[in-house]
Amino acid sequence: MMKNLLISSLIILLLVGCFATSDKRIVENAKKSTVPEGVGAASTLSKAEFDKYYKVSQSFYDLYLKPSGFNGAMLVAKHGQVVFEKYSGFKTFENKDSLDMNTPFHLASVSKTFTGMAVCKLWEDGKLNIDDEVSKYLDGFNYPGVTIKTLLNHRSGLPNYVHVMEEKGWDGQHGVTNQDVLNFLIQNKSRLSVGRPDRSFTYCNTNYALLALIIEKVSGVRYNEFLKKTFFEPIGMTNTFVFSPEMQETVLPSYDWRNHKEPFTYLDIVYGDKNIYSTARDLLKWDIALSSGNLFKPETLAAAYSGYSFEKKGVKNYGLGWRLYLYPDNRKIIYHNGWWHGNNTVFTRLVDDSATVIILGNKYNRRIYDAKKLFTAFGNYDGNIAADE
Repeated sequence: MMKNLLISSLIILLLVGCFATSDKRIVENAKKSTVPEGVGAASTLSKAEFDKYYKVSQSFYDLYLKPSGFNGAMLVAKHGQVVFEKYSGFKTFENKDSLDMNTPFHLASVSKTFTGMAVCKLWEDGKLNIDDEVSKYLDGFNYPGVTIKTLLNHRSGLPNYVHVMEEKGWDGQHGVTNQDVLNFLIQNKSRLSVGRPDRSFTYCNTNYALLALIIEKVSGVRYNEFLKKTFFEPIGMTNTFVFSPEMQETVLPSYDWRNHKEPFTYLDIVYGDKNIYSTARDLLKWDIALSSGNLFKPETLAAAYSGYSFEKKGVKNYGLGWRLYLYPDNRKIIYHNGWWHGNNTVFTRLVDDSATVIILGNKYNRRIYDAKKLFTAFGNYDGNIAADE
């Protein structure tokens, strides 16, 4: 399976290389475009502002997504107001049923933003301390020095279950659960390569599978129920949910770049690191709720949006469930990307410029990560910064 994914990735990289360009093309192409009749200014924007953001978003779509066979949803907002929204392609290539604004996509690692903020909510409410060791919450966990914070900011040193369980002989005929991940770590410690806690940043899905278990232990309810009651329902995210195995035949399928349906695998049961489904409109609600100041205390958000890894030079960093670009003038981009099977996702929040870029796809397409080229339309950002899945 991993070999096929690598081959597909190489082919996609070769294909998208044919479309390589600079973000200057977006601006030049936007100058030639017009805003369709009936598409008007949002309430907080002047017509000139609305037209500018609409045109540059349409230009990006025309230059990057459309030529690449994009199948998914794209939404751009300014001050919480939608300035561009596009749904392209099919829910299923077999039935040719069109995607729409109510179609939930697998968010892949964008799910980590919810897991991270769920832990932060429990922390804010005094139900846990992120500096506590994980062993305080998960019975049998035998990795001293690993704290909740090092899980959140990917500095735990733990191995990635997505790779290591198969390497160490897990039977792929049996689905892996979050408890299986924990048990595997406990039982196979002597066979695993483990880094020193808090020494360096290493992106690792295991961290968020364990955080989901901690959420359940502390809250006393299942992960999906906690997110539903804490975030989804209060915010009005009516098309957002956590996947469970019985939904396998009803959730939106994903496809490789050749339109071949991606099968479910033994890794598809684990949640916390992935497995939240949502829409572009619901993610905008999530962004607005986080920005409103009503969902979290300022100090909690400051901790979540702070960088914790400075071993390498540059603007890239990671907070508590969020990827970050931290600029020398104190501006920051708060975001997360995702990839799982044929799903590619981007959720970017240009907080200093009150702009949001959301792109969700269920057909493998690395062009989705070129969303960064839109940043320069909203502020003085480098449009060539590298993407992270």
